[in-house]
Amino acid sequence: MRIGLFATCLGDTLFPDAVQSTAVLLTRLGHEVVFPPGQTCCGQMHVNTGYQREPVPLVRGFAEQFGDPSLEAVVMPSGSCAGSVRHQHGIVAERYGDAALRSGVARVREKTYELSELLVDVLGVTDVGAWFPHRVTYHPTCHSLRMLRVGEKPLRLLRAVEGIDLAELPEADSCCGFGGTFAVKNAATSGAMLRAKLRHVTGTGAEVCTAGDSSCLMHIGGGLSRLRAGTRTLHLAQILSSTRQSPLTLPRTDETQPEAAR
Repeated sequence: MRIGLFATCLGDTLFPDAVQSTAVLLTRLGHEVVFPPGQTCCGQMHVNTGYQREPVPLVRGFAEQFGDPSLEAVVMPSGSCAGSVRHQHGIVAERYGDAALRSGVARVREKTYELSELLVDVLGVTDVGAWFPHRVTYHPTCHSLRMLRVGEKPLRLLRAVEGIDLAELPEADSCCGFGGTFAVKNAATSGAMLRAKLRHVTGTGAEVCTAGDSSCLMHIGGGLSRLRAGTRTLHLAQILSSTRQSPLTLPRTDETQPEAAR
């Protein structure tokens, strides 16, 4: 399958390992990964803060970059960005776009997937040949859980990883408190939600907390680093791309987050 890879803003600027791991994983599974060089932001942050007209050029750019008919699917290591493309792009195009934009958005939307969706639903695989001999807990991010409804797909992938010790996260479906600008505009509430999430994460005794969104991992990882909890954060793609032949070396706990997230 020929698959277009969308890096996302956070992947491009702060978490390139998640993007690279996605490409490595899909290539190892025998697929051709294409990276359209003109890709930019999906426009989610604009829509989420009430600026629905402003992201029209971004939505149009996404449709043009990934509208190539030879691309059988579009994947991104982000439930929130996949949710934006599948739900918000149509709203923006309908309200402020033209017929060409509406048509382009509809074509791309139908073939856009978050990573675990692509692997399980489209490629029909749960055992990707990964090896990760560490204790791991999984945080289901809000957009993947509630907007995309990926359900157990990430956990099915993790359970098939050789050597993994998968620990159930208490109150897993509770939000971590990030929510993009929510964490800035409602810092006290966001901080309280984060503290609750950190208690549950550290209570599992996990070496690694994983998720399908770098944004939530940035928020959780920043909190863990301030606590000096000894728990690292890694994107799901990084765990799934780790093999016996090419194992992932865990970073030191003080290397897991960009300075801006601490």
